[in-house]
Amino acid sequence: MSDESKKIDEVANNSLYTSTAALATINYSYEIFSRYRLGEGSILELGPAEGTMTERLYRDGYKPELLEGSKVFCNQLRKKFPDLEVYNKLFEDFEPKISYDTIILGHVLEHVVDPVSILRKVGTWLTNNGRIFAAVPNKRSIHRQAAVIMGLINHEGTMSAKDIHHGHRRIYDPESFRHAFAASGLYVEHFGGYWLKSLSDSQIERDWTNEMLQAFLILGERYPDIAAEIYIIAKK
Repeated sequence: MSDESKKIDEVANNSLYTSTAALATINYSYEIFSRYRLGEGSILELGPAEGTMTERLYRDGYKPELLEGSKVFCNQLRKKFPDLEVYNKLFEDFEPKISYDTIILGHVLEHVVDPVSILRKVGTWLTNNGRIFAAVPNKRSIHRQAAVIMGLINHEGTMSAKDIHHGHRRIYDPESFRHAFAASGLYVEHFGGYWLKSLSDSQIERDWTNEMLQAFLILGERYPDIAAEIYIIAKK
């Protein structure tokens, strides 16, 4: 097992992706995904982890193929979705059998060693009219800005304990996120954001109602530059 595979399994063995806030944001990103009708045709999901996005796709009648670097997560996914194709490979090593109409990178690019290289590679897996849906955390989120003002972190791009726990290698802002796609030769069709996050996950999960969380997920779409999460839909 490579060092990278070991690192991914360490994250999987201590996953926080099913916390209340994490589940809410993944589900909301699926709502955005659905608006653009990205589920039509062949689908490849990169880094599905426990399969929260996968489950939404599956419930809506889609059968995505799953590419996951963690053996731990792959074992869970195969038990949960026995009729789906699950590939346990690093993204850099994957060679697809087909081209895909939709490729999902939900919170992938902040983890990989070379995101531009990954995007170039993923772009070759698309059909001629295929599109990529990618989402990442936004360093300009107001909760990060507030943390700087309070002296909790040095600057918005400082890795939090949760970032480190998840194995993040970088935190994007809207400009650097768009630049990664431009540098890879992909065309950004749509850019947006969701979740106007003012507090930490633990504070939100302790004090907020579900109605409050949903309202602030929606508000983030009005202010994408300072939303907690940003997304891009791109094509060749």
